Amino acid sequence: MKKNQRIMDFHHLKIFAAVYQYKSFTRASEQLNISQPTISEHIKNLEAEFSCRLFDRLGRRIAPTPKADRLYPEVIRLLDELEKLSEDFLYEDGLVRGNLIIGASTIPGTYILPALAARFRAAHPDTAFEIIINDTSKIADMVLNHEIFIGVVGARKDSPLLQYRPFSKDELVFVRARDYQSESLGTPLADGPVILREEGSGTRVNMLRLLALSGIEIKEERIAAILGSSASVKEAVRAGLGISCLSRLAVQDELARGEFIEIPLPRQNMRRDFYLIRYTKRTMPNHYQAFWDYLRQTSVSEAR
Repeated sequence: MKKNQRIMDFHHLKIFAAVYQYKSFTRASEQLNISQPTISEHIKNLEAEFSCRLFDRLGRRIAPTPKADRLYPEVIRLLDELEKLSEDFLYEDGLVRGNLIIGASTIPGTYILPALAARFRAAHPDTAFEIIINDTSKIADMVLNHEIFIGVVGARKDSPLLQYRPFSKDELVFVRARDYQSESLGTPLADGPVILREEGSGTRVNMLRLLALSGIEIKEERIAAILGSSASVKEAVRAGLGISCLSRLAVQDELARGEFIEIPLPRQNMRRDFYLIRYTKRTMPNHYQAFWDYLRQTSVSEAR
C-alpha cells in the first residue's frame, strides 16, 4: 500500500507541475491526456497531503498561491532527477531514447532544426521530436518557466538564469518586391512604408537596431503592418505592402528568382548569431543532454 501511495504522490506532483505551468486545469488535462475531473481530484488530494491550498479558484481562472510558488521549483527539480535516474540505466547501455520538445524562433525552427533533428534521429532511432516555433522572447520565457529544456533563438534575453551558447550565424537582408513602388520621394529605407515583425521577435530587434545605427528612425506613420511570422512578412512584401528585413535563409529563393530586390544598408554588419538556450541550474534528461551536445558540436552548414 505504501508503494502504491508513493507512485500516486509522484503522479500528483507531475499533475501539479502541469497545472502550475499552464495556470489552467483544462490545458493541463489536454497536455497530460487526463480528464479534467481527474486533474482536479489529484490537486485536491495533493492539497490535503500538504494541508494547504495550492491554487485559488477564481471563476474560470486559477492562480497559484505563495505555497505553490514555493513548491513548484522543488517539484521540477525532483521530477527532473527522477527522469534522469530512469534514463541513466538506458544510457549505460548506450541507448538515447525519448521525446524531445525543442523551442525555436522562426528561422532556426523552420530552416535549421528539422535537418539536424533528422540526422540526430538517424543515429538515435528511439527518439522523436516536437519543434515549437514562437518568437524569441516567448521561447526564452518557456525555458525560464521550465516548459522546455532547450531553445534556439535569435537574440539574447537579459537573465542570469539563462545560459546561452552561440549556435550558428545568420544574415539579415532588407528586401522589396520587384515591382514595388512607394509614394515616398525618398529612398525606401529612409521614407517608405515598413513591415515589422511582432514585439518579442529577434528579427524585429535586429532590424530596428541596424536602422538606428544608420540614423534611420521608424516613425509610427511609416509602419504599414506588424505581422507574426516570416512567412506572412514575405507575402506582405510580395504584395507590395512595404519593405522589410528578413533572414537570407527565408528569402534566398525569391532573391534568386528576381521576385525580391535586396536593399543595401551600407557600412552595417548584417550578420547575427543564433543561440542555444537552457536554464542555468536545471539538469537535463540524458536524451536532451545528448541532443544539446550534438547541437554544440555539429556544423550547421553540414545539415543544410
